[in-house]
Amino acid sequence: MKKWTVILEIFLKEGIFDPQGKTVKDALHNLGFKEVEEVRIGKVLKIDILGENKEEIISKVKKMSEIFLANPVTEDFVIRVEE
Repeated sequence: MKKWTVILEIFLKEGIFDPQGKTVKDALHNLGFKEVEEVRIGKVLKIDILGENKEEIISKVKKMSEIFLANPVTEDFVIRVEE
């Protein structure tokens, strides 16, 4: 088996209010960064996992995300696999 590194990014779905993101955006505006239009706060997980191929790894991490790591009702996720 080969060792893979997966970067999993989880963010609130578009249209769901992100109070942390709004707070950061407001703070940036107060600091003079008026060009910032939106900030979304999320989570990034780095997962080292063993598997045979990239497709298997993506499938496993997708299942983990749907069952446990992300809330499919309110969050979207992106999986990036590194060798």
